[in-house]
Amino acid sequence: MPGIALRPVIAALAALLATILPAQTGQIEAWVTLPDRSALFEKQAETFAFSDRNSGRGGPAIVIDDGQSMQTIDGFGFALTGGSAELLMKMNPADRSKVLREVFAADGKNIGVSYLRLTIGASDLNSFVFSYNDLNEGETDYGLEKFSLSQDLKDVIPVMKEILAINPDIKILGSPWSAPVWMKTNNNVRGGQLKKECYGVYALYFVKYIQAMHEHGITIDAITIQNEPLNSRNTPSMFWFENEQADFIKNHLGPALEQVELPVKIILFDHNCDRPDYPLALLIDPGVARFADGSGFHHYAGDFGALSLVHMARPDKNIYFTEQMVVERPGSPSIDISAQVKRLIIGAGRNWSRNVILWNLAADPLNDPHTDNGGCSMCQGGITIDGNTVSRNIAYYTIAHASKFVRPGSVRIASTDRGEKTVALYEDEQRPGAFRAALIENTSVLPNVAFKTPDGSIVMIVVNDTFSTGSFTIQYKGRFATISLPPGAAGTYIWKS
Repeated sequence: MPGIALRPVIAALAALLATILPAQTGQIEAWVTLPDRSALFEKQAETFAFSDRNSGRGGPAIVIDDGQSMQTIDGFGFALTGGSAELLMKMNPADRSKVLREVFAADGKNIGVSYLRLTIGASDLNSFVFSYNDLNEGETDYGLEKFSLSQDLKDVIPVMKEILAINPDIKILGSPWSAPVWMKTNNNVRGGQLKKECYGVYALYFVKYIQAMHEHGITIDAITIQNEPLNSRNTPSMFWFENEQADFIKNHLGPALEQVELPVKIILFDHNCDRPDYPLALLIDPGVARFADGSGFHHYAGDFGALSLVHMARPDKNIYFTEQMVVERPGSPSIDISAQVKRLIIGAGRNWSRNVILWNLAADPLNDPHTDNGGCSMCQGGITIDGNTVSRNIAYYTIAHASKFVRPGSVRIASTDRGEKTVALYEDEQRPGAFRAALIENTSVLPNVAFKTPDGSIVMIVVNDTFSTGSFTIQYKGRFATISLPPGAAGTYIWKS
């Protein structure tokens, strides 16, 4: 799309030519994580100011253009698994309240997580497997008369009520790992498929879940049909071919939600970036597209470019990033923050995702609880809970770099990416006051993503993934700021537009 490719060049030229006029822009506030852990998402005492001239010390400038808007942001957060909620409920109330406020309060003091993923029934990070309609072998319940949230009432629902008291506007995604065993072809929690004769009752299962959660004051904003429909190795799990899922969505789930007038988004796929063909095969069916809001992705395989590919094919549908495990070695003296912020916050953001959800909120020091025979034994939480003691891990700081300042309703705006061309304006050495323009291919610009928030602030997230570069330059509305950022560090920068 040549027109789109030229926009950064045109915007950069216009911004550079504006250097002959004074501009009023405030100080740039910086929050930084350093690889040696000497700063962990900490506000820096030093602020940075824009000036009329580029010092040249920060290399090619990252041009910010808030005249170009991309996707609106729904939020950043974690999965509140049953295991996470179980650990939180074992804490004393005062300590639990303290950590929940630190994670979820959007008060300027805390990191303000704004998106949560709940599991519909058990995931592999529960102590044991359950559904909301477990029966004795050989029994069926097509009327779902025995449907019950009884297990969630012990942990997930009480924790959610505390979170909603802190942040009532938090968005919630629900995802199932498996249908109840009696609805499956193999009568097992692991693998198998949904019986054709159970498509209707399973659609009702979703409806009853959404309604039951609403009765407890928990509004489900969106659902996915199946966590990782191409992975039968988890306990629990369930396999779906895309043509079968298409039948379920257009002939059962979509109409069932429509009939009871539940305004819940349906997000397709919920699996890895190596298979963009799966959601596109669903979206090519008008019956599915009628009900689908967009597609969700994980990044255990494939490239983030798959999100942009799906966006390019169906720009009328949204993109979501619904899961990624991020771990580090406990007690490590260093933190590889630049790699994770670059991959997840910048990678998902620049590829049209409206959110970033990491897996999972909390685990204990042994990465428990999890199910046997397919549960994740290495899934470290964003926080580690050891009794009433809480420690913070790399996933926590990765999300914090976005969640604190990129509030829901923010919009991604244009910023120079590696390989894009921009224009440099320089003074003629023989004729002072005369200017020349040069086209620059930005092969060394630092990875970044930028947003405009509802209050008019600009938020830019940058990582220094080099071994030597110690600074970079921001260009905004014809003015320049040179920012120091050590190798391996991640920074979030905020200023008023």
